[in-house]
Amino acid sequence: MKLIKAYIRKRKIEDVYKALNKEGYCCMTFVECEGTGRYSDKETEHISEKYPFAQAYPVVKLEILVADEHVAEVIKIIRQSGRTGYKGDGMIIVSPVESAFKVRTDEEGILAI
Repeated sequence: MKLIKAYIRKRKIEDVYKALNKEGYCCMTFVECEGTGRYSDKETEHISEKYPFAQAYPVVKLEILVADEHVAEVIKIIRQSGRTGYKGDGMIIVSPVESAFKVRTDEEGILAI
């Protein structure tokens, strides 16, 4: 199993969600956050009210747990549906998952997804 974390422009998250859902990936988490990077967002300039010391931009972190064999497909969907073509389109990180457990049913591993 792998945990995919994708940092996506806020205005693209609906497109990414719909594209993943269309291909059968239903279960994911969204977290609104702000980030900094080595880019200049030409679409909007944003100075964070929460973090005025940094030129932070609003992003959504999407987290999705998938079986190893689905990683490439999920990455492809996120890249295609989350892209604007401008610097700052985001980042995708893939991490190994040692184990997963479903709280309600006690299912483990791949069955917990």
